[in-house]
Amino acid sequence: MCPLFCVIIPHSTYPMNSSRLFTASCVALIVTAMSFALRGAATNDWVTQFHLTNEQAGWVNGSAFWGFTLAMMFGGPLVDQLGLGRIIGLAFVGHALGILLTIFAWDFWSLLGGTLIFGIANGSVEAACNPLVASLFPENQTTKLNHFHVWFPGGIVIGGLLSFVFGKLGLGWKAQFATMLLPLAVYAVAFFGQKFPQTARVQRGESTGSMFAACLAPGFLLMVACMLLTASTELGPGQWIPSILQNAGVSGILVLVWITGLMAVGRMFAGPFVHKLSPIGMLVASAVMSMLGLYAMSHSTGGMLFASATLFAFGVCFFWPTMLGFVAENFPKTGALGLAIMGGAGMLSVSFVLPVIGGWYDAGIAARTPAGAAPTGEALAAIQSAAGLEALGKVALLPVILTVVFIAIAVTKKKKSEVVVPAH
Repeated sequence: MCPLFCVIIPHSTYPMNSSRLFTASCVALIVTAMSFALRGAATNDWVTQFHLTNEQAGWVNGSAFWGFTLAMMFGGPLVDQLGLGRIIGLAFVGHALGILLTIFAWDFWSLLGGTLIFGIANGSVEAACNPLVASLFPENQTTKLNHFHVWFPGGIVIGGLLSFVFGKLGLGWKAQFATMLLPLAVYAVAFFGQKFPQTARVQRGESTGSMFAACLAPGFLLMVACMLLTASTELGPGQWIPSILQNAGVSGILVLVWITGLMAVGRMFAGPFVHKLSPIGMLVASAVMSMLGLYAMSHSTGGMLFASATLFAFGVCFFWPTMLGFVAENFPKTGALGLAIMGGAGMLSVSFVLPVIGGWYDAGIAARTPAGAAPTGEALAAIQSAAGLEALGKVALLPVILTVVFIAIAVTKKKKSEVVVPAH
């Protein structure tokens, strides 16, 4: 008997509809992204309702990234065997279960379990949709992956605005999480009955063995290591910004909406940047701006946080899709597995950096609280604001490292391109 997720997206004998498949992929990514904003906005409520420390809250949010990594690592190698449709079916089941278990969570472990299952669904979306987009648009992979990933920040904007409006209406985090059921139903219907292409690697006739061998290439492994840092730079601060900045004189969720809105716009117009700077040039510029943005944010308050957040937004804007595009173009033999390893490594790193940031946050609060004192009101808010901004500033070390590595890669690629091949 075929498992439930195998029949949700059945095989079709109809002609492949590239436009519908791409649109459905974008809606699936919206569900993934909405959860990031809604979890960030709900963190303080979870701390209160479930009696958590900030570090524990970091572990709960981090479990979404563990699940993502599990799905990418196991789903990536199986994409060709099971088919893209079945992996997307698994994503639908995981999203539905994750939403419901989170809404009805009763303690730390049930909350963590719901978040973990949702993370597995998120990873299944990436494991299937990244190679799907790359296969649909083989001549324009970096640009189309940027267009697809518009809907990650786009979905965060949608989730953030819903959280803000629902909060003003007095509707809590459970009602906010329930809103994800609508786009979940939309992408299930959009994918239903569609014919899926073979992945680009299979279309080229390359063996599974060559795919695994290509993933051991030193250049590819270096990009995996870089992905650990780019993902932590982008997503680590993003999950904490709503909680941290609410004590810094602004609405933290609106700052997150501002950041992700700018990211969505940037990715929509990624094409000219790709052609002018090249993927590696974009990565160098992204690392520099991310570093400056995080440093500026850690020294800002009030309205200036939006200015520093703008710099940070344009810094992290192109990181994720350009890293995937760079690998797809420069290490094509790694196939769906290579993209899965990249995405899984990125999310795995975030699962660890979130509790680390939470620990820095807790330590900063403790260091600023006089012994035996229990500050409240404005005094407590000032302590939390300073500690949280300091924690964000510490993340700036990661793009410093990335800047050095990406410049080295750019110089190496330039030298190779200047080598003149002697005529025979």
